[in-house]
Amino acid sequence: MQAAPFPPEWRRIIDTHCPFYFQLPELDRKELEGHIQVFLSEKKFEGCGGLDLTNEIRVSIAAHACLLLLHRHTDCYPGLRTVLVYPTTYVAPTVRHVGSGVLEESHQLRTGEAWREGAVVLAWDAICRGILAPEDGHNVVLHEFAHLLDFEDGRADGVPVLGLGESRAERQRRYSAWLRLMKVEFERLRGQVQRGEGTVLREYGTTNPAEFFAVATECFFGKPLAMQQQYPELYEEMKWYYQQDPVRWLPDPRSD
Repeated sequence: MQAAPFPPEWRRIIDTHCPFYFQLPELDRKELEGHIQVFLSEKKFEGCGGLDLTNEIRVSIAAHACLLLLHRHTDCYPGLRTVLVYPTTYVAPTVRHVGSGVLEESHQLRTGEAWREGAVVLAWDAICRGILAPEDGHNVVLHEFAHLLDFEDGRADGVPVLGLGESRAERQRRYSAWLRLMKVEFERLRGQVQRGEGTVLREYGTTNPAEFFAVATECFFGKPLAMQQQYPELYEEMKWYYQQDPVRWLPDPRSD
């Protein structure tokens, strides 16, 4: 399936909806196209809230989701079965503990969410905003699919599966290094936000370690140079995990 010819219509969609596509080396573009074909053959898409699903929507989502799979020893989101797409921001029921065994029910406006039970929910207008302004570093598809990677070990804790194919000792070293760095950078972001300091990472990353990983993923692909300058160690760790270096995709300013 990955070796099958890539449909010309799909490539035209990628050309206009995936700004990162032409930044990738040619071999990476070919690999991405193969992942997209597997994704679209395996995953079910459903339009919600009256949305009429089109190839534009399906291919755009698949391309951004599969960007996270390049160069990595991983399956194509094995726990994912369905992608639900709303036309715009949607309302989701929520329940939270307020203490003394009391639960508070409410509703929240959302642009996306990932479920461990096998589904991702996305708002198409939010996806389009990320496409039109990739420099904002806010991409709902990258964010929610980073959560799916985090879920693969059964926990939503900001620690995805690490070191596949490596020895047990090396994997333990990887996990120790990851936990140590992520804790430091998470607390650093919380401190910056509390002091009102500017940061390339979105404030939402202070919610918990799982959201920190998802926000860091958005930033890694959307604002790589700024992230490398402000969070060099975090950038290097994300570069190792995703086996990519988005800074190298950028044009060399010295060539002007």
